[in-house]
Amino acid sequence: MSKVSHTECSSSILPVRDALDVISGKWKLMILISISSGNHRFREIERSIPKITSKVLAKDLKDLEEHTLIKRTVFDESPVIVEYTTTPYAASLGNVIKELRDWGINHRKKIIGQ
Repeated sequence: MSKVSHTECSSSILPVRDALDVISGKWKLMILISISSGNHRFREIERSIPKITSKVLAKDLKDLEEHTLIKRTVFDESPVIVEYTTTPYAASLGNVIKELRDWGINHRKKIIGQ
């Protein structure tokens, strides 16, 4: 395998870094999966993801909303209801999530035989 130039390497690294800046962290992809699985309210999302804290969930929801991967809707009722839904743009991560899931299944088999 021949060595690639600095420019070619950077042209691969920069987009990957940009993508990881958006979805990095322990919880963001799990939050997207939870919301797309039908958990739309804060407590539903929180309960569906073991060990996530309310503080981290609130921060990551805000980050995902800023990157237009989820939409936050406030219903003016009594009490006020807030729901989160994935955006059509979030669907563009579908193949990434599927590939990560498949890789994780295979990795688990390779490492611990399950």
